[in-house]
Amino acid sequence: MDMFLKSCHDVLKANAEGSPGFHVVLGNEACDLDSMVSALAYAYFLSLTSDSGKIPLPVMNIPRQEFPLRTECVFLLRESGLSQEELVFRDEVDLGHLHRAGRLDLTLVDCNVLHSSDRDLEEAVMEVIDHHRLDRKPSPSCAVTVETVGSCSTLVTERIIQTAPEVLDQQVALLLYGTILLDCVNMAPEAGKVTPKDSQYAVLLETRFPKLPPRGILFQSLQNAKFDVSGLTTEQMLLKDMKVASGGDLKLAVSVIYMTLEAFLQRQNLQQDLCEFSHKHSYNLVVAMTICFNENKEPFRQVAVYSGSALYREHISQALEKAQNPCLSLRPMSSPYPDIKAYLQGNTLASRKKVLPIIKDFLVDREQRPLHRGTLEDLGDMEESDETPRQQAYTEDPGSEEDCHFPPTPMNSLVDGCPLDNGLPKISAEALTEKFSKIASEEETAGGQ
Repeated sequence: MDMFLKSCHDVLKANAEGSPGFHVVLGNEACDLDSMVSALAYAYFLSLTSDSGKIPLPVMNIPRQEFPLRTECVFLLRESGLSQEELVFRDEVDLGHLHRAGRLDLTLVDCNVLHSSDRDLEEAVMEVIDHHRLDRKPSPSCAVTVETVGSCSTLVTERIIQTAPEVLDQQVALLLYGTILLDCVNMAPEAGKVTPKDSQYAVLLETRFPKLPPRGILFQSLQNAKFDVSGLTTEQMLLKDMKVASGGDLKLAVSVIYMTLEAFLQRQNLQQDLCEFSHKHSYNLVVAMTICFNENKEPFRQVAVYSGSALYREHISQALEKAQNPCLSLRPMSSPYPDIKAYLQGNTLASRKKVLPIIKDFLVDREQRPLHRGTLEDLGDMEESDETPRQQAYTEDPGSEEDCHFPPTPMNSLVDGCPLDNGLPKISAEALTEKFSKIASEEETAGGQ
């Protein structure tokens, strides 16, 4: 694959107007590990099997400067012997220009709808491979493969093995295998992420490539890399795992932070950093959701709400406090800053995936009732209404929100329901071995029928 990536980079640099064009494989805007690997592996597969005449090109759907924030991506690339310098990023290719020139075919992986800013590329979309809820309208010109497995890389692995298994080598297998393990929380059933198909292809990769690292070691290494925020600035920490929600005159950043809220609030110049971050990216509000684990490996969550506007800050805080679907069980914490409200979140199962629909409903109701912008007292009445349409508020980051109404992104993660929402699975190595032996036995039995 390293030679393939180098050739992509060289061809893109040349970008001769007379060339037949590109078949771009594009993941979601979170560019988490699943999106990155799905794009790389599927484009590589196309390069060896497609006869369309267009040059397969995996494009990372973020600017190059943001890639260091995807720490698990950086780690797995390095482990696979690939250089991030050979990757192509969104700010390095003009997809709109290619499309207008009739030189673009587009395959979406780990998402099934384009970001609103890319809607003009819709006619170029010829295929979708995704594991999120289908939000795409049917079209005879677009082949759609959508299945709610734990990882989109599972579906890419399936396509490769069923169509051209010779494409797989140790390097590609490591990329796919590591991603499936991370997305499916080391294949532990207790985490609620893994499906039989994920297990099937993880076992198949292990069987074909016995030199792959042991599951537990590779998973833990990726997990450590994913949650490593050491050395990041406040802006980088917020951007690392962020989704954006908009409605009317409000634009919110909702970021997952992998440290305690106490430690986050003690960061030097935090209030100034949040102010500058909001102005730079035009956010009215920043909601930081922290997740950490206690000594018993049980998760605990905290929430911080920042805004320079007291009205906006109180509105969204009240919406979160009064939410019932789900109830977040927020308890106020002390905050050293007047512009930041802090909470301990009693409902540890309510990940960002569960909180985003609350924010969406808040934005829709606020848009439907403009008078709410003027007073805090009307907020309670606003939340009692169940007659407002759902389509006026939306998230701008497609990604991995498996069960909400937003276009899918963010972590599988970066981006979303964190795969460790319920803490590290409480299961012994012996139980896991027994479980997977049972799966393998069932598959052998099914295969013989």
